[in-house]
Amino acid sequence: MTTTDFQDLVDRYYLPVYRPRGIVLDHGLGSRLWDRDGREYVDFGAGIAVNALGHAHPALVEALTAQAGKLWHTSNVFVSEPPLRLAQALVEAAGFAARVFFCNSGAEANEAAIKLARQWATSRGREPERRVILSFRGSFHGRTLAAVTATAQPKYHAGFEPLPPGFRYSDFNDLAAAEAAMAAGDVCAVLVEPVQGEGGVTPASEAFLHGLRALCDHHDALLMLDEIQCGMGRTGQLFACDGYGVRPDVVTLAKALGGGFPIGAMLVGGRAADALQFGQHGTTFGGNPLATAVAGAALRELSSPALLANVERQSKALRDGLAALEVEFRLFSEIRGRGLMLGAQLRPEHAGQAGAMVDRAIEYGLLMLQAGPDVLRFVPALNIRDADVAEGLARLRATLAGFASD
Repeated sequence: MTTTDFQDLVDRYYLPVYRPRGIVLDHGLGSRLWDRDGREYVDFGAGIAVNALGHAHPALVEALTAQAGKLWHTSNVFVSEPPLRLAQALVEAAGFAARVFFCNSGAEANEAAIKLARQWATSRGREPERRVILSFRGSFHGRTLAAVTATAQPKYHAGFEPLPPGFRYSDFNDLAAAEAAMAAGDVCAVLVEPVQGEGGVTPASEAFLHGLRALCDHHDALLMLDEIQCGMGRTGQLFACDGYGVRPDVVTLAKALGGGFPIGAMLVGGRAADALQFGQHGTTFGGNPLATAVAGAALRELSSPALLANVERQSKALRDGLAALEVEFRLFSEIRGRGLMLGAQLRPEHAGQAGAMVDRAIEYGLLMLQAGPDVLRFVPALNIRDADVAEGLARLRATLAGFASD
């Protein structure tokens, strides 16, 4: 079958909620990918920050194949070793966490957090109208109905009304606005990304996150950090909150945790660790032995000092490369982010053209992402090598040179 044949099947059989690029990826190794036509690509997108250890990492392949020969699924009616080992490792690595809930995706992790916050508020005698979840404009928390309601971007809400009640929005990085939003005392939890991903790769300021912690303490609310994209080493710390010195009550994880195998997790601190009791939440596939075996191997790699040092080093290399391209082409007004989660904000005269740049990059053998119409997003594998960064930047330069000449 040709690439065109595959695209015809996409058009015929897929629900048209995606617009995949016109290539068919076949295999990968490290930070390189090849399509069915044999073309090679440098991967600066890592499956939207999922393939944090690149493609076909030997430790993950070994963990998956070893577990595949033993036990695939049990459901949570029974106990198996891989999820228990992973839960223990996450609690010990986090420091702030007492218990873990496993699920299958980031959206499910955030749904669990929302339910936990509401149940926690209920246990403290709060009436339903005093169980509000506060989130922030520009956020992205998932596509399920409660998670998409927490996502404070109207474009994701359109057509899905009526949305669940009990959510309130405030401006990101505006502590005074958050204080006003919590003044009535009806907020039971604050849900925030330390670095907004879909919202333009925008980091929270340290003052903002520390201020939210203080506000939550004052109003007896939970501080819930969505680290689905920015966690698991992406910012140069295993948990993004560690880089801020903020101790949350809840952290949600997914993406990099499984290194490409679907898994999500909610880590819960002591004061809310017993909020959800028997029968109040669950999932058939959460804590699957295959997923947790792979995630356990991924966590060991992602926790290593050598990998986290590589994140810092390659972050500087990528930032320096983007800065040099800005000097040459004058396309970016700002380069921001933390670790290997970087965004290049397009200048106003190039507004709306991020998608065209992503398309053009494919022609030059580079896979990257956008974060909205005005931001190029770079979230490569955390173990990306010097040669891959250099080659990716060279292909990006060719992309932008051709774009700038239009």
